[in-house]
Amino acid sequence: MSHGNDIKIFTGNANIPLAEGIAKRLGVKLAEAEVKAFADGEVSVSIFETVRGADVFIIQSTCKPVNDSLMELLVMMDACKRASAGRITAVIPYFGYARQDRKAKARDPISAKLVANLITSAGADRVLTMDLHAAQIQGFFDIPVDNMLAGRLLADHYIEVFGKDNPDFVVVSPDVGSVARARSFAQRLGYKLAIVDKRREKANKSEVMNIIGNVKGKNVILFDDMVDTAGSLCGAAKALKQKGGANDIYACASHGVLSGPAIRRIDRSEIKILRLVDTIPYPAGVRVSEKIQYISSDELFSEAIHRIHDEVSISTLFR
Repeated sequence: MSHGNDIKIFTGNANIPLAEGIAKRLGVKLAEAEVKAFADGEVSVSIFETVRGADVFIIQSTCKPVNDSLMELLVMMDACKRASAGRITAVIPYFGYARQDRKAKARDPISAKLVANLITSAGADRVLTMDLHAAQIQGFFDIPVDNMLAGRLLADHYIEVFGKDNPDFVVVSPDVGSVARARSFAQRLGYKLAIVDKRREKANKSEVMNIIGNVKGKNVILFDDMVDTAGSLCGAAKALKQKGGANDIYACASHGVLSGPAIRRIDRSEIKILRLVDTIPYPAGVRVSEKIQYISSDELFSEAIHRIHDEVSISTLFR
């Protein structure tokens, strides 16, 4: 092993409740550290306990404010690396910049690759994350990447509530790009699959064109990897109701970015309940929506961390 028996769980400011839940399930306390900013906005990190030779896990979603969260992660890893940590694992429940994974037009950056380089250079020995927007981002790293699947958590919830192989339900992919993810989710539930085919006119705006599959008289579960401004999700729900003749519409996603008008749109939409995994906390200072509910991922992440620390395979967590 490249590390000792000590396990240290650190967290930045992005998602402290999730980090506390993971540490509690592991039976350890969050390691003592202070992550704050100087007056000019520079990140300041102080670590108050030894990490020499320890197996360090730094839990930090790179969510809003994205650049601040990313810098906190990088500076914390650098501090642990310089303090002779045995191994550093970056636990990134939500990986920001993942949508910039290719050149969509001339002179576009590939920011996901840049962020991968920064994380590796800062001292990460491996990365543990959940539902990368594009699975090929794992190949941007030259270190091991474990990409957990939130579909397992969401599927277990719906099986408990609605039952498995329920003929009254259909899983719907809100766009063609999410079909593979939605198909796997539908197979786990034992439900049929439908697809909303849409044309995206420009960023954060889309026009629903067609529904592939039969949803008439069925209850629908819209499944996506993230909800940003919620335009696509709410547009798909409207089309399923008005064009497809669906009954109750539920929605779920791995990451609730919830930018700009997202919460207002969700409240006014045809969606009955939107369930999100807690990789990103609910936006601070924003009115709480009764339609939005969260499912905790602390058990899944704590099990993965436990297996990584003990050098045991985590492949069973992907099934």
